[in-house]
Amino acid sequence: MAATTSCRRVALGGLAVGGGAAARWRRLLLPDGCVLRLAPARGAAAEPGPCRTVTVEVGGRKMELSSGKLARFADGSAVVQLGDTAVMVTAVSKTKPSVSQFMPLVVDYRQKAAAAGRIPTNYLRRELGSTDKEILTSRVIDRSIRPLFPVGYFYDTQILCNLLAVDGVNDPDVLAINGASAALALSDIPWNGPIGAVRVGLVDGETIINPTRKQMSSSALNLVVAGGPQNQVVMLEATAENILQQDFCHAIKVGVKHTQQIIQGIQQLVKERGVVKRTVQKLFVAPEEIVECAKKLAFNKIYAVFTDSSHDKISRDEAINKIRLETEEQLKEKFPEAEPYEIMESFNVVSKDIFRNLVLNEYRRCDGRDLTALRDIKCEVNMFKMLHGSALFQRGQTQVLCTVTFDSIESSVKSDLISTAVSGIKDKNFMLHYEFPPYATNEIGKVTGMNRRELGHGALAERALKPIIPQDFPFTIRITSEVLESNGSSSMASACGGSLALMDAGVPVSSAVAGVAIGLITKCSQERGDIEDYRLLTDILGIEDYYGDMDFKMAGTNKGITALQVDLKLPGIPIKIVMEAIQQATAAKREILQIMNQTLAKPRPNRKESGPVVETIHVPLSKRLRFVGPGAYNLKKLQAQTGVTVSQLDEETYSVFAPTPSAMHEAREFIREICKDDQEVNLEFGAVYTATITEIRDSGVMIKLYPNMTPVLLHNSQLDQRKIKHPSALGLEVGQEIQVKYFGRDPTDGRMRLSRKILQSPATAVLKTLTDKNSIVLGGTVPQSSTSSQ
Repeated sequence: MAATTSCRRVALGGLAVGGGAAARWRRLLLPDGCVLRLAPARGAAAEPGPCRTVTVEVGGRKMELSSGKLARFADGSAVVQLGDTAVMVTAVSKTKPSVSQFMPLVVDYRQKAAAAGRIPTNYLRRELGSTDKEILTSRVIDRSIRPLFPVGYFYDTQILCNLLAVDGVNDPDVLAINGASAALALSDIPWNGPIGAVRVGLVDGETIINPTRKQMSSSALNLVVAGGPQNQVVMLEATAENILQQDFCHAIKVGVKHTQQIIQGIQQLVKERGVVKRTVQKLFVAPEEIVECAKKLAFNKIYAVFTDSSHDKISRDEAINKIRLETEEQLKEKFPEAEPYEIMESFNVVSKDIFRNLVLNEYRRCDGRDLTALRDIKCEVNMFKMLHGSALFQRGQTQVLCTVTFDSIESSVKSDLISTAVSGIKDKNFMLHYEFPPYATNEIGKVTGMNRRELGHGALAERALKPIIPQDFPFTIRITSEVLESNGSSSMASACGGSLALMDAGVPVSSAVAGVAIGLITKCSQERGDIEDYRLLTDILGIEDYYGDMDFKMAGTNKGITALQVDLKLPGIPIKIVMEAIQQATAAKREILQIMNQTLAKPRPNRKESGPVVETIHVPLSKRLRFVGPGAYNLKKLQAQTGVTVSQLDEETYSVFAPTPSAMHEAREFIREICKDDQEVNLEFGAVYTATITEIRDSGVMIKLYPNMTPVLLHNSQLDQRKIKHPSALGLEVGQEIQVKYFGRDPTDGRMRLSRKILQSPATAVLKTLTDKNSIVLGGTVPQSSTSSQ
C-alpha cells in the first residue's frame, strides 16, 4: 500500500509541476496518502466550452473573430481571420501581484515560418531571436492595450500572438491588435476594453480600409488606428508620403469610424460568453489619508520648484528629490505601518497634481514658456571633415548628433525569407540607427546592444525621413543618431538632425523635414470619467511627458506629413483633441523648419571629396573570364587590396564602389594591370587566321592569333581530321605557325571557338589580317564595334 501511495504522489506531483491541463488542477493529499482531485482552478474549464464566432464587415471585407476552440487554458484566447490570414492571441495574468512598481505587461508577437509555408534558413532551421518587425509590432500592440488596464494593476500579464496562417495578401499585425483586444475582453483579467484597430491606406486620393499588400505598395499612407468605444482614439501610428494635413485628418476619422464595428463584434462575443472579471487582490494606489498628509507637508515646496523657471532638468530633479526624501521620512514616522510603495506613490500623486494644475489653471509651464512656445533651437552642420555628412541639433536640453554614411548598394539591409513572406518587407538602402547612451540623462549603465525603446525611436525617425530620399540614389545611406543630452522628444530631434545631415552630405532630398512632440494635460470628470478640460503643450520636456497624458510626435515637410506616433496614458481621447494637436504640431513644425533653413536651406550641390565614388565598367562577354579570373580570383583580389566592392549590374556591366577617390584610383590601376595583355581584335566569323603555337600540351596546343593575346587552347579534336592522342603525332612544335578558322565565341564562357581540322576540307577561305583592337572600358562607356581590315 505504501508503495502504491508513493507512486500516486509522484505521478500527480509530476502532472502538477508540468504545464498544460495538469498544472491547472489542485490536489489534496490525505493523511493516509490517498489522492483527491478537485475542480479546475481559475481560468480552466472542466468541459470544453462552445466555440463562438462573430463576423464583422470592415471596409467591405469580412473579418472573423472566434473564441472557445483553441488555447482554452489561457485566461483569454481569440482567433482573428481576414482572408486566409489568421492570428491567435492569448492573454494570461497572474493572480499574485508583482514586485514591480509599474504595470508589468509583456507583448510578444512572433512570425511563424510555417504560417507562410516556409522553413527558417538559419542553421537550426527554427525560429530564433525576435526580428525588428516583430519587436516593432509588439510595441504597437502594447501601446494599444496598455492604457486600458486599471490604475495600480501591477500583476504580471503576458500577451502572445501566434501566426496560424499567412496568405501573403493581408498583413497580420493589425489582426494581432484586434486579437489582443478580444483575448483580454473575453478573459477575466481586469481591462477597460475592448478596442478595435484598422489600417488605412490612401491610393489615388481614395482611403482604403485594411488594404492588401499590393494596394499598400502604391499607397501614399500607412496609418494604423486603434480606437475605443464612442469614437475615441487610443493609438495612432503612421507613415506618409508627405501627404496634406486635410487628407491625413480625414484618414484618421475614417479609420476611427471603422474600428467601431470591430468593437461591437467583440462586445457581442463577450455578451455571449457571459464574461465576469476577477476581483483582484489589491490595486496599488496611494491611500487618500497619506496623500493629504503629503500635500500638507510638501505642497508649498514643490510649488516653488515648479514655478521657478531658472531650473534646468538636473537642478529641478535634484530639488524635487530633496523634498521627496524629507517628506517620505516624515510620512514614515506618521504612518509606520504603511508600505514603502504607498509612501512613494503619495508623494508622486501630490507632485503630479501640482504640476498639472499649474498648466490647467495658471497656464504656466515649469520652464516659463507659453503653452505653444518652442525651446531655443541651435543647428550646426559639417561637424567633422572626414564624415560624409553630419549635423548637431540642439533643442533646449535635448542634443542629438547625426552622421550620414554612404556605402555600396550591396550594404543594404537584406530581409530574411520569412519576414518577406509574412510581412512583405524587402531590402532597403536607407536606414536610421538611434543610440541612447546612459550619460544622456546623467546616469551610468551597461552599454549593450540595441533595446526595444531605441529600435522604436529609430524606426519613427527613419519613417519621417524616408519619403524625402531619392529612389535612384546610387548609395546605401545610414544615419546614426546619437543622443548626447536628453530632456524630451529625442526621436523628433533625430528627424531634424538627420534632415540637416542628409543635406550636408549632398543627398538631393526633395525637402527638409522637422518633427515636434505635443503633450496633453487633462481634467476628467469624477463621475463619468469624461474629459472636462485640457491643455495642449508644444515641444514637451521630459517631465511634461512623465506627468502628462499624451506623447504626440509628428514630423513632416512644409507641405505635408511624413510620420506620426501617438501614445496615450488615457483609455482614449476624442478625435477633436487629435485634430487640434495636428494643427498645433503643424505650426510648430513650420517654425522649426525656418530655423533649420537659416543653417542650411538646401542640399549641397556636390558630395564631399572624402566621400565614396561609384563607376561602371563595361566588360564584353569575351573578356569576362579574364576580368573575373578563375573562381572569381581577380575580383576577390581587387576587393581585398583596394577595399572596393564590385557588383554585376547586367551581363556585360559591373559597378565598382570605392569608399574614397584614392581607392577608386587604385582599383583602376589594378584593372588595367590584369587586362593590359588582353587587347582583342574584332574577329570576323568564318575567317581564317594565322596562329602561332606557344605551348604543346597533351590535350592540344596553346596558340596566339596576335602577339599580346592571352593564349587559347586548340584541342586535339580540332587539329586534324584524323583522331590523335597528342599534337606531336602531327609534328607540331612551339613557334610554328598554323592556319585556323574562327567560329565566334562560346555563349556560356566567352572562349574562342577555333578549328584547324575544318581547313582540311575542299572549301576555300580568305586569310584575314588583324589591326583594330578593343579592350575593357572603365567609366561606363560601351565600346563601338569596328570592322577588321583584310
